[in-house]
Amino acid sequence: MKYRILTNEELAPLAEDFKHFLIVNGVHTEEWIRINSKEPEKASELVEIFSDTVLQKVYETITHLEFRSPDSCIVFHFALEKVALISIQKKENSIADFSTVDNIHAALTKETNRLQFFQSEKNYTSTREQEIHRMLEQGCFVSSADFWQSLQEVVN
Repeated sequence: MKYRILTNEELAPLAEDFKHFLIVNGVHTEEWIRINSKEPEKASELVEIFSDTVLQKVYETITHLEFRSPDSCIVFHFALEKVALISIQKKENSIADFSTVDNIHAALTKETNRLQFFQSEKNYTSTREQEIHRMLEQGCFVSSADFWQSLQEVVN
């Protein structure tokens, strides 16, 4: 398995896509019912393959991730061959918690002199999509190109 099995909540809206996936792989409704009841390992394998396919497509569309903590905000830009980051850290504890967009925005517009910025980039150590998966599993969430661009303007 390349990524992870989708949860039941994630699979539910993809039921029609899963049916098409099964048909493309030569498994029609009656066959799926039989496999699901008599060959749970094979059924699980098919769900794993479907999950990997779905997640691969989703990860291919992601260009930016973000990680927030009370003291810092890190935004990542995933290009084709490398990942870049901009980190914002508080120099002082008097600045509000970075866990919310409003607090980050306030700090960036009113207190940039009390912030420390860091930029870096690196080549991928595995595939781009595997790096995105790993970072999502570690608590990152999807961010926007607009936020990335705004940070670049502030840093530069």
